[in-house]
Amino acid sequence: MSASPRPAEERDALLGVRPRLAAEPASPEEAAEAMSAFARDKLAVAFVGGGTDLGLGAPPARLDAVLHTRGMARVKEHAPSDQIVAVEAGITLAALQRHLAPHRQRLSIDPPFPERATVGGIVAASAFGPLRTRYGSARDLVIGITLVRADGVVARGGGKVVKNVAGFDLPRLLCGSLGTLGLVAEVVFRLHPLPETSATLRFGGLAAQDVAETPPVLRDLGVEPAALAAVEEGGAFTLAARFEGFAPGVAEQVARTLARAGSGERLAGSEEAAFWARHDALRSAGDVRAKATFAPGTLVRAVEALRPLAGALRGGALVLHPALGIAFVAGWLDGADPAAAAIESARAALGPLGNGALVLAAAPPALRARVDAWGAAPPAIEVMRRLKREMDPEARLAPGRFVGGI
Repeated sequence: MSASPRPAEERDALLGVRPRLAAEPASPEEAAEAMSAFARDKLAVAFVGGGTDLGLGAPPARLDAVLHTRGMARVKEHAPSDQIVAVEAGITLAALQRHLAPHRQRLSIDPPFPERATVGGIVAASAFGPLRTRYGSARDLVIGITLVRADGVVARGGGKVVKNVAGFDLPRLLCGSLGTLGLVAEVVFRLHPLPETSATLRFGGLAAQDVAETPPVLRDLGVEPAALAAVEEGGAFTLAARFEGFAPGVAEQVARTLARAGSGERLAGSEEAAFWARHDALRSAGDVRAKATFAPGTLVRAVEALRPLAGALRGGALVLHPALGIAFVAGWLDGADPAAAAIESARAALGPLGNGALVLAAAPPALRARVDAWGAAPPAIEVMRRLKREMDPEARLAPGRFVGGI
């Protein structure tokens, strides 16, 4: 690979917008060289890792070049005793976990498609999976970051130890920024021990109210699931709670939860893996995918707001993370007008639910032509625009991709 760009191909297109050039640097240094060259020519540029979240946000308003990060895939430093790892942005999540496993450690982020998802893309898209229930999002696990600015200058923020909070703003700002503020070149993550064992409890035939009541019940029991999710099938919800850690602790939490519930099925091994794989498949299937947020205490009303959208999609599925106040709706577009109407209706209903919102994570052009991928701009939009002007004064980084046309 080389910092020298090549003519772009169809595979380099981003949401239907094809650039003229593509660069495939093999190191952050080569990435900085490429960014400097793009800056001299005032080219609009976007960044691509594994491509798992490219559907999030709007198509770029203009695009001259794409920079692929998969060639930057080295583990730069791993300090098992400090529980930190420093990696280049193009390493896939699965490759990183394989590196960490012999040390009985892991990065506690589990979005779908780990064999494709790169850590830089996970940070840029703020991607996550059910482990967010216990361990938080990428923003909570990133402790240091190396950024290549729009002008090609390398900047760093954060540190290499968990307790270091000086300069932490830069890592937090880049989480979820979709490459609009700079290229995430290297990341320092906080790690967790790999659990000795895990077990998942599955409860079927539940109503939305049952799902909504689960997080406070578990808190009252004094148990802490690593993951808590519900999927709707056949008009009823199936809820699963996964417990991880040392075997005696897992067994005790499982027993306490089953005693309170009065019924439930314990899954382990391949059955447990199959359930969580199905969870990932349901939230990721189809050409329309939406993420909704709401106050956890308003889950029942949020479900009522989202069911029409699931019904407007072929094979529409509804997946809930009840402790987080997050839901996913996914399926195949049958008609753009009914889907667009359902999205606008859901946004209107979610707004009063703790500043709830609905964002399109994927959608065909016919649907994007009818609804904005982000919905209404948040109250902090002017602060966000000012930050964009400060970090990308020429508006050349993924222009138009972010909320409010940023």
